[in-house]
Amino acid sequence: MTTPTSGTTTGTTDGARRRFARVSVRTRITVVIAVLTAVAMTGAGLLVYALESARIERQVNAQISQEIAEFRALRIDPNTGEEFDDVGRVLNVFLTRNVPDDDEMLVGYVRGETPERTANRYGQEVLDEPAYQDALADLDGVGGTRVIESPTFGETWVTLVPVTNTQGEGSLVIVNFLRDEHEELDRTLQTYTLIALLSLGLITTIAAFQSGRLLAPLRTLESTAREITTTDLSRRIPERGNDDITALTRTINSMLERLDSGFAAQRQFLDDAGHELKTPLTVLRGHLELLDGEDPAELVQTRELLLDEVDRMSRLVQDLILLAKSRRPDFLVLGEVHLAELTQSVLAKATALGDREWQLDGVAGGRAVLDEQRVTQALLQLADNAVKHTDPGTVVALGSAREDGLMRLWVRDCGDGIPAEDREAVLERFGRSHARAGDDGFGLGLSIVRAIADAHEGDVCITDAEPRGAHVEIVLPDREIER
Repeated sequence: MTTPTSGTTTGTTDGARRRFARVSVRTRITVVIAVLTAVAMTGAGLLVYALESARIERQVNAQISQEIAEFRALRIDPNTGEEFDDVGRVLNVFLTRNVPDDDEMLVGYVRGETPERTANRYGQEVLDEPAYQDALADLDGVGGTRVIESPTFGETWVTLVPVTNTQGEGSLVIVNFLRDEHEELDRTLQTYTLIALLSLGLITTIAAFQSGRLLAPLRTLESTAREITTTDLSRRIPERGNDDITALTRTINSMLERLDSGFAAQRQFLDDAGHELKTPLTVLRGHLELLDGEDPAELVQTRELLLDEVDRMSRLVQDLILLAKSRRPDFLVLGEVHLAELTQSVLAKATALGDREWQLDGVAGGRAVLDEQRVTQALLQLADNAVKHTDPGTVVALGSAREDGLMRLWVRDCGDGIPAEDREAVLERFGRSHARAGDDGFGLGLSIVRAIADAHEGDVCITDAEPRGAHVEIVLPDREIER
């Protein structure tokens, strides 16, 4: 039987992650800062302890080395002026002349005699300590240092230096007590621990306060986002400061502005489309309700009328679909186009729109990057508008030019012109100025031209033509052709 250990472990991990995800960002930041601070302070304390312990050991080793060097340098008897030849005598002179530190004791052993020692706070207890006696037994004859632990005087270093001459054998024992050094180090670490805990609490408090202050704009952002609905996108997030969160706030406000404009444009689009479709639908319904199915002549007449209305509705729907597609990224298919050929081609196609005196004002040379079909559609739309607002035989001209990093393509006529107060309105959907009799347009033509210009990151400009009429110009950026 196989135990599903892996699945259980994965489920436990996922559960822990979900519980952690429910913790606020402020709490996470505070906990992370507290943990990092605690780890850093703990590491610093351990490092200080290790360094101080090493310093104590170096100090004891230096003290032992100094005593051994002084002992070996003692060769002349101060009473006789000759070299020592008695082990007991040399040890006695060294112990008499040497003043050990508080944490040090010197003991002289001569084989078969009672040991002599320097004064120390522990006294005979050291000599009677079993661990001390065991250390002497291990070092006898070979010398060296042993570290012992005693419940009475703590960590102690026992160093034995053998001494031999013609008058006998003996040894010098250097005893170093490290209890005071370690107790001082422990007190220092206790003080450090207390200060570290107080510092950790202070740092954690400051981190919680500061993280809450820094995340306050995000809480405002959250509450504002909760209040935003598809019917009300007018709310904006307050912008304060000049940091990354302020930049994020500014970006979100810009996004809300675009969404608000997009939803408003969609609502206006639907309202306008519904209004324009209402009329042909009403006409269709009215004629169908009044249709006399037994009158063949009326059937034929009504059929033609209804087909005409259906054609109008079809054109309207196609124009609306085109406007809707104009905001899609695949609306344009850019390519290299010869401006002179494009201008002349559009003029040739426009001559079929009506009996006008078609002229070419001028052509731009070179190649440009644009969507040839969309630009042709826009220029033909302008030419069709010019035909609708001019009389037969009047001048309608097309042209193109390049200057100051811009491409200009225009259509001008000698017709009724567009009043200055109507020029912005006619570029909007269903916006119209005065219309001649028989104009069955929907007011979408110039809005389509503007949509094509906008897709090219350009614009549409309407001015007065000379000597009269309208001059409508499509201005596009002159993009460089990549070689």
